[in-house]
Amino acid sequence: MRLLTILALLALLAAPATATELPKVVMQNGASQLIVHGKPYLMFGGELGNSSAGTEAQAEAILPRLTKLHVNTVLMPVAWEQTEPTEGHFDFSLLDHWIDAARANRMHLVLLWFGTWKNGFSDYAPAWVKADTRRFPRARAIDGAPLEILSTFGEETLRLDSRAFAALLAHVRAKDPQQTVLMVQVENEVGLIGDGRDRSAEADRAFASAVPPSLIQALQAKRAALTPELAAQFDPQGRNWKEVFGDAADEAFMAWRYATYADAVARAGKQQYALPMYMNAQLPAPLERAGEYPSGGSHPYYQQIYRAVATHIDFYAPDIYWPDFSHWVQRYRALGNPAFVPEAKIDSAPYNALYLYGEAKGFGFCPFGIDSLSAPKDTTDTMPLLMQVYAALDQLGDDLVQAQAAGRTRGLVLHATSPRPTQTVALGGYLFTATLSRSWPDKHLLTKDGAMLVLQARRDEFYIVGSGLTVTMTRDPDTDARVAGIASIEEVSRTGKAWHVERRLNGDQSNQGRQLSMDANQIRIYRVHLYAAGR
Repeated sequence: MRLLTILALLALLAAPATATELPKVVMQNGASQLIVHGKPYLMFGGELGNSSAGTEAQAEAILPRLTKLHVNTVLMPVAWEQTEPTEGHFDFSLLDHWIDAARANRMHLVLLWFGTWKNGFSDYAPAWVKADTRRFPRARAIDGAPLEILSTFGEETLRLDSRAFAALLAHVRAKDPQQTVLMVQVENEVGLIGDGRDRSAEADRAFASAVPPSLIQALQAKRAALTPELAAQFDPQGRNWKEVFGDAADEAFMAWRYATYADAVARAGKQQYALPMYMNAQLPAPLERAGEYPSGGSHPYYQQIYRAVATHIDFYAPDIYWPDFSHWVQRYRALGNPAFVPEAKIDSAPYNALYLYGEAKGFGFCPFGIDSLSAPKDTTDTMPLLMQVYAALDQLGDDLVQAQAAGRTRGLVLHATSPRPTQTVALGGYLFTATLSRSWPDKHLLTKDGAMLVLQARRDEFYIVGSGLTVTMTRDPDTDARVAGIASIEEVSRTGKAWHVERRLNGDQSNQGRQLSMDANQIRIYRVHLYAAGR
């Protein structure tokens, strides 16, 4: 027995270190967390341009520069055509170089699998796939013409895409035990462009057939929680797609097909390395119809079809290029998704980032084309505004993720064109009412934009990160009727665990102790102490 005990201990000591917990996405008290090595990880990210990750030289040029811009995670494309240029022969040498370069710069990667589809089209599939339309059929337009889009009904396409994706994940598992790679996106902005659905002969037969009973049952089980778009059309008493989904039949049909396909690809990858996997979506613009935006994508309208079918996809995320950022974030959160934005318009990103981390309590924000930003050449240069946001939030450190999980963060964004010139958020028994600041020297001109993230550190102590706003703080009448006031306002910065006071703001900078007047153009961190006095 003693010998067996010793042998068991030796076996445990000799076990490989690959049993490290994989990254995972969790929801805690309304906060979204990406857990890496057992701790919440805030992703200050950015997505590379589509043609910015195709060479080793680009890795050497881009990643060190992004490190200086406080980016800690890069979303990078991995193209099927580059990893399998010849059928059955895989080449991951380029990816290996990017992983090594990211690790050397203490950065993480999220891989974007540009497989069968990217932005609805199939231009990242290998040439040997695109050239063989018999083996790899195309979707067809209403007039029967083949489209530059591989069909969801291509069995060989699905088999080989799944094989390539599985090979990618198996390689990453062997190459990257340090977990430089945190997550993987499955395909990219899938959906049919040009029509509501595929009109190929096989698609027509499937469309005229019965809707899978398992799909009807899954939707019927959550009938009370269906999105308005889906609930308005869904009739579980119907048989075929037109009867069950009415005017939404084409898009519901394509959502089912893309979800089925993506789930098979994700399943093959997870069998090799079960990193978190998500899908992104191109969102409908106002008045666009299915086919004008990618029909059948995983945007909120019919995302519950994906959730019923694609059980190996962990979550869904919006690519937000439209003005109403908060609307789309909240629609995704309402469906049970974490607050994570893999693509966003870069010129409005600084302000939306504060909303994402503060109000939505998200774990990651990644504006598109991050490599287009330039790092300061010397200390006199101004850092891009988004990087000022990342630098400020990085200074908050673990305090931010802890406050998110405890419900102690809020955030808002105001634009010069906002329909509401004033917004208020409540936190810790106080109301924080923000308006756009007046520009100096012309006090009649509003700053272009403004935003803030508010973090409650202690009972009457708050950190406010932002710019371009004038903020008035009062007691929340729903809490009590005491009079609130500002005890002090300090502009602060942090080194390690120590906060340093850069300036104590009073006089004109605090409107004689009544308001916080933020810098109109630069992101700052303000520490505000409040008091509530009895009458």
